[in-house]
Amino acid sequence: MYLTRIKLDMTKTNTMQALVCPSKFHGAIESAEPEGRTRKLWRIDELGGEKYLLILSEKAFDFSNVSEQFGSEKPQSKSYDTLLERVKNGGKWRFRLKANPVIHKKDPKTDRGKPIALVGNKQQEEWLKKQALRNGFSLEDGLWLVTESKWYDFKKGSGRNHVRILSVTYEGLLTVTNEELFKAALVQGIGREKAFGLGMLTIVGAR
Repeated sequence: MYLTRIKLDMTKTNTMQALVCPSKFHGAIESAEPEGRTRKLWRIDELGGEKYLLILSEKAFDFSNVSEQFGSEKPQSKSYDTLLERVKNGGKWRFRLKANPVIHKKDPKTDRGKPIALVGNKQQEEWLKKQALRNGFSLEDGLWLVTESKWYDFKKGSGRNHVRILSVTYEGLLTVTNEELFKAALVQGIGREKAFGLGMLTIVGAR
C-alpha cells in the first residue's frame, strides 16, 4: 500500500470546484489507473492552514495528472506497509476519520434498506462506537469527539444525478483491540461514500 499527499492550489478554479463537487477529485484519481481500477481511499485534510489531498492506493501510481489539475507541487508518496506493521493489539493511536454515518431503514415501497443520515451529535458518536466494535478498536469517553459535520450537495456526471451526503469528522485517541480487523479498516475504510472522499481512517502514534 502507498500513501500519496498532494498540496492543493487554492487559486485554481478546478480545485475550488472539486471542493464543492468531490466527484471531480474521484474522477481524476481514477484516471491515474487507465488499465483497470483497484481500491483507493482519499480524503481532503487541512494542516497549518493548507489543504492537502491524501490518497491511499494498492500500488505506487503516478498521480501527476491529479497534481496538475488541483495541486501546487509534485505528489509525495511513501510506503504505507511500515505503518501497518506497527499496528499491534493494545496500541494507542491518535486518529482522524471522515465518514458518512447513516442507519438503514426499510422502504415500504421497495422493501429495501434506505440510508438515513445521522445529523445529531449523539447519534453520530453512537455510530462510531458501533463501527469501533466491528473494526478492531475501542474508544474511551472524553478522549475523542466530532470536530466537523457538513453537507455536500452537488451534481455528478452530466449533471443529471444529484448527490447529497453528510460528512462527519471524528478525531481523538483509540486503542487497537483486534489488529487484523483494524488493519483492514485502515486499508478498506469505514462506512459508505468512499468515492466521494469519505471513509478514510488515518492514525499517528500517540505521545
